[in-house]
Order: sequence, then structure tokens, then C-alpha cells
Amino acid sequence: PGTGDGIEILRALAAAYAESQSAAGAEANIDIPASTGSGGGIAAVADGRAVLGRVARPLTASEAGAGIAIVPLMRIPAVVFVHPSVDVRNLTYAQLSGIYSGAITNWREVGGRDMRIRVVRRENEDSTLKVLRASMPGWQDLTLTPRSKIAVSTQEAVQAVEENEGAIGFGPSSSALHGGTAVVQLEGMDPLSASYPSAVTVSLIFKQNALPVEADAFLKFLTSPTARAVISRGGALPWVN
Repeated sequence: PGTGDGIEILRALAAAYAESQSAAGAEANIDIPASTGSGGGIAAVADGRAVLGRVARPLTASEAGAGIAIVPLMRIPAVVFVHPSVDVRNLTYAQLSGIYSGAITNWREVGGRDMRIRVVRRENEDSTLKVLRASMPGWQDLTLTPRSKIAVSTQEAVQAVEENEGAIGFGPSSSALHGGTAVVQLEGMDPLSASYPSAVTVSLIFKQNALPVEADAFLKFLTSPTARAVISRGGALPWVN
């Protein structure tokens, strides 16, 4: 349980691990449930309801002090995406902050056709929004426009952009974006570029000195070439120590 960031990639990793175990004559079943947020994953691991959890933020001092260990798994770019009706595929940092502040309200102001911009944002505690505030130029003290839709999950943000002409949203890079949205470059940079400024680190957590052998084997699999290929295909960057 835990964050919704990277959930499709984690499910693909679980399936790849199960397949590798089956080929070796063993059996493995890893459950990747729907998002409960990073806090939900931490709570489930802390009270013993889950062996492993998933988070998209660092542990606090109190969480680490309670004996929870964290293992970084992948960096997922925090991407900006638009409805296919939008003909803009590149924005400057200033243009993006202008859109989200409400100073820019029509796509023609940034080189597109005459169409109202419909802004989709996330709640203030969302991990992607926190990453954007910490790393995206112009976002640290940006006041987000009140004329926006607040999505409470990555899936809801993607759906809101898919269903509304002129819409723009942000969230972790995901295969879900490839169907009904278009990812926008920033300052000409692709989200997988090494110089791209913003990414969410997704990690797995567990109670120290309480990791079952089966879970430890899965963690070891996650550093294998097979797992790294799955992560890359999902639009993320495997963690490099």
C-alpha cells in the first residue's frame, strides 16, 4: 500500500517477478493495492498490516526513528500534460507558472490557437506539487489560480485533462498519459532528459529487522536488469546509488 505514483510500474514489476519465480518452479503473489497516499503506506507498515509500503517522499525523523527503513526504487519525472486539442507541445518555465497563477488564460498567449486554458491541479499535500514547488523555477511561492479543478489522485488528474478541451495538468510520468493526453516539454527538454528539473522519487519501505525472506527476495529482484528494463519502459528512471 501507499502512494499512487508509479503504481502501474510497480504492478508491472510484481508481474515480472511472479513470472521469474514461475519459470524457476516457485510461486509468488505480490499485491499492489490502490493508492492510500504515502502516509497510508507508512501507517500500514508501522502497525504491521503490510510487509512493504510505497512512498513518494522522504521519511520524517520520527518515522525513521520508529524503525522504518527506506529503499529508493525509481525517479519518476513530474510531467505536464495537455488535452490533445491543445497544439502547444513546449512551454517555458515562465509560461507554465503564468498558466498556473492565472495570468495566462488562453493558449494563443503561448503560441497556440484561440482556446481557453482549463487548469487542473493537485491538492496542496500532493507529492508531485511539492516536488514542483521545490524544483521548478518560479513555483516556490507561486499562488495557484482559484479558477482550477483540484484532482485528489493522479488518475483523477489524467481523467480531468482527457475529458476537457484546452485542459492542462501535472503528475508523475505514467503509461496512463499515453492514451488521451500529450506530454509537454519544458524549455525544450524531454521529461527523461538528465537536465529536466523535477522528478518524484518512489521508494519502498519496511520495518527494520522484520523483513520476511520472500519480501527480501523481491527487493533484490528490483535491482536486476529485468526490473530496470520494466521501470524504463514505464517512463521512469531506475534509481542509481
